[in-house]
Amino acid sequence: MIREPIAAGVLAKTLEAAGAAALSVLTEVEFFHGSLKNLRDARKEVSLPALRKDFIFDPWQVWEARANDADSFLLIVAALEDAQLGELLALGRELHMEPLVEVHTRAELDRALTVGAKLIGVNNRDLKTLEVRVETSFELIAQIPQECLAVAESGLRGHGDLVALREAGFDAFLIGEHLMSAPDPAAALFHLLAPA
Repeated sequence: MIREPIAAGVLAKTLEAAGAAALSVLTEVEFFHGSLKNLRDARKEVSLPALRKDFIFDPWQVWEARANDADSFLLIVAALEDAQLGELLALGRELHMEPLVEVHTRAELDRALTVGAKLIGVNNRDLKTLEVRVETSFELIAQIPQECLAVAESGLRGHGDLVALREAGFDAFLIGEHLMSAPDPAAALFHLLAPA
């Protein structure tokens, strides 16, 4: 547990006020103690788009994401076969939800691009060792085509990280643990977005 449970709607409102451009809401119950209720509660309180962050592997979960007011959902390339990845991506688009397709390596990025992913997340956390290397984002950005939206994920802890990654070519940032481990997540976001 990173922190004690917090009301999703209240947290969403404070993050929106602090400058968040979108929300990433954990819905995975067993390992991350998330819920679809948190997703619904957050969406009721803000006008921001929301990503369902979960281990998505079945088309039913994509329908479930849409039914619970998600605007997007996470697809982890390392956890999916190419056929699954393509099927889930296509279903998301049918439902007007462009998924965030997460990669960790050049090989995974190539797979994501082969199935036509347009929203690419580079996760700096190695899923095998859990080591975080922001360098992963810098190593992969040159291979992400200009027409794709590039999102840097994990290990972003200061305004300087965001500036450097923006200059390298990233369009957005997914920041979870840093904000949720702070005593005041909204204040932590405000300080990340504003130079010291």
